[in-house]
Amino acid sequence: MNYKFNMTRSLTSAFLVGLLLWNVGAAQAQSFTSIKPLARVEHWQKRQDDINAYLNQSKDISAVKLLFVGDSITDFWLFDDNPWVSGQKYGRKIWDQNFATPGTENFALNIGISGDRLEHVLFRILPKSEGGLGQLDSPALNPEFMVVMLGINNSWAAEQPVAESVYQGILANLRALHVRKPNARIILQSLLPTNDKTKNKDLVLIVNQRLESLVRTAEFSHFTSYLNLYPSFIDAQGQQIAKFYTDGLHPNDAGYKVWRDRLIEHLAKVRR
Repeated sequence: MNYKFNMTRSLTSAFLVGLLLWNVGAAQAQSFTSIKPLARVEHWQKRQDDINAYLNQSKDISAVKLLFVGDSITDFWLFDDNPWVSGQKYGRKIWDQNFATPGTENFALNIGISGDRLEHVLFRILPKSEGGLGQLDSPALNPEFMVVMLGINNSWAAEQPVAESVYQGILANLRALHVRKPNARIILQSLLPTNDKTKNKDLVLIVNQRLESLVRTAEFSHFTSYLNLYPSFIDAQGQQIAKFYTDGLHPNDAGYKVWRDRLIEHLAKVRR
């Protein structure tokens, strides 16, 4: 008799526990994005729309002192948590501390878009009257400096010779930027080291050397300065410092702090 009673009580308890777990699981399921219809919008599309909206609607555009131009490495200044990999941080807090306040000398607009190749940036800054997006068309946008880092994305699906292709693409962008905003000075930043030793040797260092020489030419020297970030991201053996990166290409929050420190130091020098 006691055996039947205990068995019945055990089965009842198990049923109640199962029912409770089912209810908890059902409640949790209601919060999953995975069960809700959602149109696919790529990050670059949202970024492009957000940039265009700011350019068309913002009342702060005339206060912009620094215009950041680039790809994902520039874009991810504006992320705090990495939206694709849990536990990683990008540069948003550093950005907000240093570049996000209208009326300050380093108030900035970031038009970096993840995935952009050199030709994509050229299209974005091309005037609307010439078939481009016209992101620099607004006469109210008059930055003191354009802060530029471009080119690493063209090392994938690359044209050959790759170093020449990347260099020529950067050169084309610099000329286009100067034509659009001739009163702004350009801070041309080096490419950062990757975790690919061969790519660093055969592409990154070669392009960086040519860029450093470019800013001394008669065409660019009067409005362009060079900020060589590469040495700040390598160790004594010349290898990438992994603790400054999320994935061997994109800086993490520690890497953005290093970049911030070097950039602000550079700005102070060129403003003297």
